[in-house]
Amino acid sequence: MDAPCPLCAAVNRDVLAANEHAVAFLDAFPVSPGHALVVSRRHVGSLFDLTPAEQAALWALAPTVRGILDERHSPDGYNVGVNVGSAAGQTVGHVHVHVIPRYAGDVPDPRGGVRWVLPERADYWSTR
Repeated sequence: MDAPCPLCAAVNRDVLAANEHAVAFLDAFPVSPGHALVVSRRHVGSLFDLTPAEQAALWALAPTVRGILDERHSPDGYNVGVNVGSAAGQTVGHVHVHVIPRYAGDVPDPRGGVRWVLPERADYWSTR
């Protein structure tokens, strides 16, 4: 028997924001203070398998989550992203958007941001 989905189990706990099709809460394994997830209420593995209304609902919560995190943590920036499929690093088979606060000095050089998912190709500025 498959293990229960950790995101389905969390959709009613410590809710930061919610709408008809999505809910946001803090990540159980944050990479930075305030790291939050925006999760579809319906258990679906891929962003691309959601209905257009469900996709819109996920993205509609992102600015609300940002406002809450701005008040609580005063970050200097954000990374926002979705992993779709195991090749892209998705480890939980329930679509979710990461809203990751970033802080000045949290890494030596933040240039490239999400490009660092493929480290060999991230640093495009020094290969010119």
